[in-house]
Amino acid sequence: MQGFAADSLDALATRVGEELAVSDWLPITQDRVNRFAEVTGDLQWIHIDEARARRESPYGTTIAHGYLTLSLLPGLSQGCIEVRGTRMAVNYGLNRVRFMAPVRVGDRIRARFTLQACEALPGGGAQVVWQATVDVEGSDKPACVAEMVSRRYP
Repeated sequence: MQGFAADSLDALATRVGEELAVSDWLPITQDRVNRFAEVTGDLQWIHIDEARARRESPYGTTIAHGYLTLSLLPGLSQGCIEVRGTRMAVNYGLNRVRFMAPVRVGDRIRARFTLQACEALPGGGAQVVWQATVDVEGSDKPACVAEMVSRRYP
């Protein structure tokens, strides 16, 4: 892991355009995929039917939901990015998301975070945009690239 810490929002704003953090590797297990399928109601066989996926899937195994991969980004970022002097951060949305390659059950993923913007908000705080690139260990193609927008308050 390559962690990043800024002492303030002002200090963070000086780093726009830089890749600042890389999370630890996270294993994607069938249990995690099954629990996500149950919670979301997305029970498509390619995610949860291991025998059928071995027989019929072009991937030879079950794969994680794209939205599961996306949903892991907040936790991955919290594990490697710290902005001191802020009391609260909230997700504001996503500008763009692309699922570019499958994440097979048994793969390990990590996320790399590039600061794209850090703009002051009226009344204090900042709107922060990160480009998150989800790598699959051993693959040259990212699984997901997303622009995450959050708001941080001092």
